[in-house]
Amino acid sequence: MSQNAKVHSTALLSGEVILGNNVEIGPYAILDGKIKIGDGTKIYGHTIIRGNTELGMNNTVYQFCSIGEPPQDTSYKGEETRVLIGDNNVIREYVSIHRGTMKENKITKMGSNCLLMAKVHIAHDAVVGNNCTIVNSVNLAGHVKMGDRVIIGGGTNIGQFITLGRGAYIGGATAIDRDIPPFCTAYGNRVRLKGINIIGLRRTGISKQVIGEVVDFFRLMESSAYAPRAFVNQEEHMREYKDNEIVQEMARAIRESEVGIAPFFI
Repeated sequence: MSQNAKVHSTALLSGEVILGNNVEIGPYAILDGKIKIGDGTKIYGHTIIRGNTELGMNNTVYQFCSIGEPPQDTSYKGEETRVLIGDNNVIREYVSIHRGTMKENKITKMGSNCLLMAKVHIAHDAVVGNNCTIVNSVNLAGHVKMGDRVIIGGGTNIGQFITLGRGAYIGGATAIDRDIPPFCTAYGNRVRLKGINIIGLRRTGISKQVIGEVVDFFRLMESSAYAPRAFVNQEEHMREYKDNEIVQEMARAIRESEVGIAPFFI
């Protein structure tokens, strides 16, 4: 343990706990297992971190969070699996993040610079990218994959094995049972594609010309008689956008989707 870590006298540390420089552990927190906490991270009181769990630098974990507990999966039999969290994340009250299973990569993973608001649940084997914002009471089921800069509105439920592409924007109280391509907006129960996340594209530094082409592509695909996968597999539809990297990223996501793309909003 680092000599300048501040651990409250009521906190309980057991197992192989490694604390970096300037780490703070609040009252009645429990760190139990093979745990590594990076420099500058602050763990508020009554938080529980278990298992094989690593948090990077300068994270803030608020009170009553639960990180690294066994997955809610009946196939899990106590195998050695992990939780890995990057740097500069804010994890608010009552968030739960479960360790992975043996079914995939044995890890539940979150990137850096994310905000998880109160009562968010990240299930086993999920992967959350960088710079994501997940609003209150969102549930990610097992094996969900989120790209960078995804925003999810409050009260949204995301089913197993769903992929949310980079820069997607999901409205509140949405039920997601299909993949969302990169930089698309979507909402509803069940989820429907609404349009393009123009603000997200601007924040990523994409030019007006490229954004205009992305919007045109989406509208053409939306109005086409072809299903999205069939549309992007037609050379005549894609020829005009061969140099547009965002359109090509969207097309790859549509082709590679295993559960199918959400239908368009009508």
